[in-house]
Formats: sequence, C-alpha cells, structure tokens
Amino acid sequence: MLEMTVTRKLRDFTLDIHLTARPGKVLVLMGENGAGKSTTLNIVAGLLAPDTGSIVMNGEKIFDSQKRIDLPPEDRKMGYVFQNSAAFPHLTVRDNIAFGLRSQRVPASVAAGLVDLWMERLEIKDLARVKAGGLSGGQKQRVALARAFAPGPALLMLDEPFTALDANSIRDVKELIRTYVAERQIPCIIVTHSSADSRDVGDTACVLCRGKTEWEGNASKVPGCMCPHTLPGSGCR
Repeated sequence: MLEMTVTRKLRDFTLDIHLTARPGKVLVLMGENGAGKSTTLNIVAGLLAPDTGSIVMNGEKIFDSQKRIDLPPEDRKMGYVFQNSAAFPHLTVRDNIAFGLRSQRVPASVAAGLVDLWMERLEIKDLARVKAGGLSGGQKQRVALARAFAPGPALLMLDEPFTALDANSIRDVKELIRTYVAERQIPCIIVTHSSADSRDVGDTACVLCRGKTEWEGNASKVPGCMCPHTLPGSGCR
C-alpha cells in the first residue's frame, strides 16, 4: 500500500495532497491540464522532492522531510510509464524492456525469459530487434508498458497510458492492467482525462484542481470538473 501526504510549492499554486493506493486496486487521478497529476507521480517516483510530508510504501518510509529520508528512484521498485513513453530511441525493443531488469541485476537468463514473456503479451515480439526510435507512438507505448511490467514492481504508475493506442489495443491493455494489478496484489495509479478510462480500469478516483483534491470516491462515478477556479476554456490552472 502507498500512503502519501506531501506539499510542494509550484509556480502557480502549492501541491497539497493526501493519497492512498491500495494493493490490488487502481487509483485514477483526474483533473484538467496543470492540476498537478503528473507532478504527483513524479514525486512518488522520486523524480521530484516534496517540500514537506512523507511517503510510505508497504510500511517503509521512502520519503520523510523531517527525518531527511529520500530514497533515490532506482531504489523505490516502481514501474512508471511516462506520458511520452520515454522509450530509449537508440536501443532495440528487447534492450528497452530489459533495461529495468538489468538495473536490478536480474540474471541474464531470467531477464531474457521475462522480456520474451512481455513482448508476447503486448504483441511486439516481431519488433524485438527494431530500435525504438523507428516505432510508431502506439508501439512505443507498448514497449514502455512491457518495460514497466517486466521487473515486477511494488507499485505501478501510468501517465495517460492509452492516448497513443487504437481502440482495440486500448481494450486489451486495460484488461491486462487490471489482471496484472489483481494477480500481483500491487497498487496502481493511473493518470487520465477520460471518465471512460476511470470506469473501465479504476476502483477509486481522485479529481485534482490546483494541487488539491476536489473530489474522491468510486471511479465509476467521477463528476465533471468542480474546480472553483476554472474559467471558460482555461482548465484548472
């Protein structure tokens, strides 16, 4: 389980957020552009440090401002799919997926088997030797998902994971995410703008606006943006 209570001063507002992501469940983060969704994921991943607060993962503090605890990203055992996929363009599909496994010093024979497994499950095995720089957006997204799944993370975080996929692929990937999270009993956080995504994959949802929670509850009942600062056409900024 992930428990997070942090603040961080941003350019336009202060992120002040409390989140709980439970084992085997998907927490959906929603809100307009600039609401603080991706920033929240980056803080959990250790790519940004909060000003105050704490983050606890499975009973272990990975960040605590008072105790000066701040585990580096590579020690947090999290799978993170960025909004732009962040596939390494100079590496092949196989080497992209193997990257996290090698960082964790997984034996080569075991890593090879895991890479094969996830290439097959995400239907990219025929691209194994292709460099990621030559892939389409949807193919890169599948590579990023495989790279996140393969090491067996303690927490899975996905930032707009469906935007580059076609309709059939979206359905299959949603089912795969739900199965993966439930079977491994890990928490998952997904950032999306889509209420359909929230209904399809989410258990609980949190709507953010200007760094604060405006609504939280059942993921199938997400309301429209309730941000009191919203101006016509501006979003929650």
